Amino acid sequence: MADVAQQNLSALAGEVHKRLKLVFGEPAWRRAHTPLDELISTILSQNTNDRNRDIAFDRLRKRLPNWEAVRDADVGQVVDAIRIAGLANQKGARIQEILRQITAERGNLDLSFLCTLSTDEARSWLLRFKGVGLKTAAIVLLFSLDKPAFPVDTHIYRVSGRVGLRPADMRVEEAHHHLEGLFNPHDYGVVHLNLIRLGREICHARKPDCDHCPLCDICNFAHANMVECNQNPLEEPAKGFSRG
Repeated sequence: MADVAQQNLSALAGEVHKRLKLVFGEPAWRRAHTPLDELISTILSQNTNDRNRDIAFDRLRKRLPNWEAVRDADVGQVVDAIRIAGLANQKGARIQEILRQITAERGNLDLSFLCTLSTDEARSWLLRFKGVGLKTAAIVLLFSLDKPAFPVDTHIYRVSGRVGLRPADMRVEEAHHHLEGLFNPHDYGVVHLNLIRLGREICHARKPDCDHCPLCDICNFAHANMVECNQNPLEEPAKGFSRG
């Protein structure tokens, strides 16, 4: 029975990926970053939007031209540069603490050595830092180190629960490993970005727009709420999969 359930989930995951790719295409990550740049950028992204994250990152790099300068600066300079990203006092101190800890352990701020580690080893190394959770580590692994990891943010956690890709009571910490097992590692990046877009634009936290959702007819949430699903917004709606 467990094998059958896993096969059903894998089939659902495949259908979700296919439909979202038809609607949203194959999006690219925001920009290519070194592992350390990606780590700092992702810390800045916590509890803010992409625009404010990017402004904060760019301001920090312009005012303090390298990470050694950020590490050694007065914390007030760092806080002022990243203020637009929110929680600046916390993030500024945390970024400096991480930079100092890396320097103490490695002798420099070069994280290219992570490429030589396995995914689990690199993840474990990143998770030792205060303020670096599974999502942040997975983003660095996937988008900067090209390692198979599936980052789960609040949108992906919400959408995956509603659609039925994970048990409703599964904790977000468990969802990372669970969703990794459902999708092809080659597709992690595209699936991650498309699920986020679905959550931002359609599957809203308070008022999901089920009428315009390409997953409506295979979604547990829509079925439980007796939503009458319209034709999927595709030129040729995907066929061959039944929610039941």
